[in-house]
Amino acid sequence: MSSETVAHVIAAWQVTYSDPLTLRAGEEVTVGKHDTEWPGWVWCTNRAGKGGWVPEQYIEEHGSVGAARYDYTAVELAVNVGDELLVGQRLNGWAWCTNANGQSGWVPERNLETL
Repeated sequence: MSSETVAHVIAAWQVTYSDPLTLRAGEEVTVGKHDTEWPGWVWCTNRAGKGGWVPEQYIEEHGSVGAARYDYTAVELAVNVGDELLVGQRLNGWAWCTNANGQSGWVPERNLETL
């Protein structure tokens, strides 16, 4: 049984980071600031120097160093008002969505209306 739901986009969203961070489970990161606009997200930087927002639940923190608990990608999905999306995981105010073209990424939940 699928846990996906259908939602309509009620506010457009544009991709903020064109080169998103991707982590593999166990990968070490430097843990930075915690987001104040989106509680539950932390800025992490990998060994190559690429940074991105990661859900706190995905990072095992040890002070300023951490390790990814799971595979993760910070890919965002650009959407327009009226788009219909399949919504999978919801986490800390964001939802992992897939559009009609099969593209997937994170979208703020506040931009969605579940059907």
